[in-house]
Amino acid sequence: MTDRRSMDIPILRLGDVLVTGLINELDDKTATVFADELTERIATERARGVLIDISRLEIIDSFVARTLTELSTMARLLGARVIVAGMRPPVAITLVELGLQLTGVETALNAEQGMAALGWHHAPRPPEGGTRRETLG
Repeated sequence: MTDRRSMDIPILRLGDVLVTGLINELDDKTATVFADELTERIATERARGVLIDISRLEIIDSFVARTLTELSTMARLLGARVIVAGMRPPVAITLVELGLQLTGVETALNAEQGMAALGWHHAPRPPEGGTRRETLG
């Protein structure tokens, strides 16, 4: 029986983009199961993009860094683009100090910028007290 601990990590579908976030530090087994599940979802749902929000992570070890790199490569082979968003400065500093490179991994400052890079744009909010109406011409 397969360990499905990655089910604790929700993977949402927004059109042809999958969105997920890593909230806790991952152990090696959970990282592997998560990568396998996400790769399977990319293939079965024909996702063209994946956003992985890591803004809640305090640390990324070498195994998780390698997993993100491999996941990005697998996704590209399946026709999807992966963007890792929200890396905290201490995480970036640690990766550099340890000599770990996320080769081939695209990054974005935050989830909103990552989604924009994948082609998603938020609609402007209507003025306070106003409503948004579509005009038929």
